[in-house]
Amino acid sequence: MSVIYVLIPIAIILLIVGIYLFFWAVKTEQFNDLEKEGLSILFEDEKLEKSKRPPKVDAQTQDSTAGDEQLTSTEREQTQHRSNSSNSDS
Repeated sequence: MSVIYVLIPIAIILLIVGIYLFFWAVKTEQFNDLEKEGLSILFEDEKLEKSKRPPKVDAQTQDSTAGDEQLTSTEREQTQHRSNSSNSDS
């Protein structure tokens, strides 16, 4: 019989949480269009998918531009120093 004293408050707390979640769902418009999302998986829009894809880039173009952009100022200075020292040696 003493279990009832524990179960009733737990049931009341769960009821309050459920009511709160229901009003939150209504407020955030979770129930506006129930059928649209269910049907959207059946009909894929290819135009939408194509517009989301990033443009394709050549591997050669990507490799040649990636190296220049990734150099830090210290690396640039070292590269310039090496080229200057090799020019002065000749």
